[in-house]
Amino acid sequence: MPTEAAISVSELNRKARTLLERGMARLWVEGEISNMARPASGHIYFSLKDEAAQVSAAWFRQRQRGPAVGFKNGDKVLAYGRVSIYEARGNYQLIVEQMEPAGEGVLKQRYEALKRKLLAEGLFDEDRKQALPALPARIGVITSPTGAAIRDIISVLGRRFPAVPVTVYPAAVQGDAAPGELLDALATAVKRDDCDVLIIGRGGGSLEDLWAFNDESLARAIADCPIPVVSAVGHEVDFTICDFVADVRAPTPSGAAEIIVPDQHDWLRRINVLAARIARVGERTVEDRAQQVDWFSSRMVRAIRQQILSQRHDVQTLRGELVQLSPAVSVQRSIGRLAALRQRLASTTNEALSDLNHRVALMGRALHSVSPLATLDRGYAIVLDAEGKAMTDAATAKSGDEIRARLSKGELVANVTKVVKK
Repeated sequence: MPTEAAISVSELNRKARTLLERGMARLWVEGEISNMARPASGHIYFSLKDEAAQVSAAWFRQRQRGPAVGFKNGDKVLAYGRVSIYEARGNYQLIVEQMEPAGEGVLKQRYEALKRKLLAEGLFDEDRKQALPALPARIGVITSPTGAAIRDIISVLGRRFPAVPVTVYPAAVQGDAAPGELLDALATAVKRDDCDVLIIGRGGGSLEDLWAFNDESLARAIADCPIPVVSAVGHEVDFTICDFVADVRAPTPSGAAEIIVPDQHDWLRRINVLAARIARVGERTVEDRAQQVDWFSSRMVRAIRQQILSQRHDVQTLRGELVQLSPAVSVQRSIGRLAALRQRLASTTNEALSDLNHRVALMGRALHSVSPLATLDRGYAIVLDAEGKAMTDAATAKSGDEIRARLSKGELVANVTKVVKK
């Protein structure tokens, strides 16, 4: 009895298919066509054989292009594809993706040799490739001005984004002169420097038809080009050296146009969405700014009012200080002090006068008590000579002198008639 569970034939074939497809990379196989069948489905089934062996092959319709109809039994070909197993029958077979006449084998060898060389130099590295502009201002196309490629490119560009102008740099795309003309056109585009991106390419054809795009000088010029380059050579299954060194590889010329410009309708929709969003943001911003303005305005008004009140208080304080320092106030104060002094002076004067009057009265009474006039009131008289001098000695008068006798009331004038000396 087996130690492990048995698997079905289907599972065995599935595992074998997985091993083959994962374990072997795509490759070119050279051989002679035999047993070719073309059923109504459009697929082509045949065998590839050499002198010692053969292998089944299937070339499905979606992978075929124009020249496929020309192959027949007995043709020696180069078939490119992957190895697989048809699980239903367990048949080991080659799934063909591209097929060319075997006469192109030398070109294939040269192609593979150049590919390995440039790969080793790093010309295919992704980190050295330039990004394409989101929306180029001008597009340059290096191709034949009369080929189908330029018509396809212009048609797609006109449909997707007609506002972007296109400059065509004409060059042959097939034949011995093609590599030199492609190089010259690329150099002209770089020198003029009026494009944001370049497309270089042509329509489909055989390996020999596309050989100009496997030129080493052209490949190096594309790798060194300061303008982003999109390679669009042949159909999706066609690969050239230019495809590997270019910044972007497009499956077809039409595909290059699809890659380079956006769809204007998508952009218009995005612009409308962004415009509406900007409008909403603008409205919210205006509302927020209006609220901030109101808030700042109220704060400013309160601050201004507070400042006015503070300044009014300061003005009143300064006015009070100024009034205190005013000459009018000083004069008024001086007038008040002068009035007080006058009042005090009057009072003091009155008091002094009263005191003097009292003292004079006292002194008058005292004086009157010793005054001759008081004596006169008692009947005495004062005798005055002619000169008005009081006479105290009768001897000083002589008979006939005029004398006056002053009484308490009035005077008597008389002449001396007799002098009596004591």
